[in-house]
Amino acid sequence: MTLTSPRPDVQPESPSDALSEVPQTDLSSSRSGTGPDSAPPESAPPGSRIRGRAAVIGLALATLATVIWSGNFIIADAMARSIPPVQLAFWRWVIALCAVAPFGVRHLRREWAVVRAHWKFLSCAALLGVTLFNTLIYTAGRTSPATNMALLAAASPLVITLGARLVWKEAMGPRRWAGAALSLVGIVVLITRGSLTTLLDLHFSSGDLWMVAAMTTFALYSLMLKRKPAGLSGLSLLLATFGLGTAFLAPAYAWSLTTQGGFPVHVTTVSALLYVGVLSSAVAYFCWNKAIATVGVGRASVIYYLEPAVVALLAYLTLGEPINTPQLASMALIVIGVALSS
Repeated sequence: MTLTSPRPDVQPESPSDALSEVPQTDLSSSRSGTGPDSAPPESAPPGSRIRGRAAVIGLALATLATVIWSGNFIIADAMARSIPPVQLAFWRWVIALCAVAPFGVRHLRREWAVVRAHWKFLSCAALLGVTLFNTLIYTAGRTSPATNMALLAAASPLVITLGARLVWKEAMGPRRWAGAALSLVGIVVLITRGSLTTLLDLHFSSGDLWMVAAMTTFALYSLMLKRKPAGLSGLSLLLATFGLGTAFLAPAYAWSLTTQGGFPVHVTTVSALLYVGVLSSAVAYFCWNKAIATVGVGRASVIYYLEPAVVALLAYLTLGEPINTPQLASMALIVIGVALSS
């Protein structure tokens, strides 16, 4: 996959942000060999080292977000019968909003003119990435088998990559396609435990439609980030979308509370809400948004193929679910595929 230079529409964060942008260097004089910072012919261009370092940081952030979201699947499955889906989503974003506010309010005030000018973009991003995405996943988890959900989730990176190619014209060479295909094969083997019978015996339910809708909203949200407004920092983007998305969820939350009642408040439910609110929302979304701004939506989405493998490992470590030899081999295929595509 080719490395792309930073896009002019994405503005660097201020130094006080959780992760500062990697500074970019003007390569025009270096390439011509006439500028004061030009390197000898045998040396690697300074700009290429900077871009390479930025790519490593971007891919690492995408990986961190994927690992955190993998834990979210474990918790969502455990809480499926304890907390109604809309209420779980609502309190997730309330907690995320509280976690981000102390760091983002100053940026939001400073960039308020940009926020007001692009309120339509922010409202759409909030509706897709905050209000709908996780609410649909939690709803799907009530009726869709875990195998079906994982298979449908595995299609999300492919949809994002295709969208980036068709809409934003991001390069997609043969190596990236080969890596994506290898990862998909590995995911299918992982989820079915290497059993063709399991694959052929899959039955789809109404919950699968909710999962398809969830993956579609996440793909659209990720593609939208390519056009993040200039002058809007990552923290302002999080705070604005979290606030709008939570407000959009409020009527549905009131309806759920009225018709379904509340949920028991104890150590398990509070711990689950803190995880999905602070880590799966505030931290993971910041990392994912920054990764897309750094390496592009196509490259970042490829890392998402790792999620089924991470979920399987977490389930093995925390829930004691067994892993067989075909699954271990499939994890290796996924990692090789992601490496080829990155």
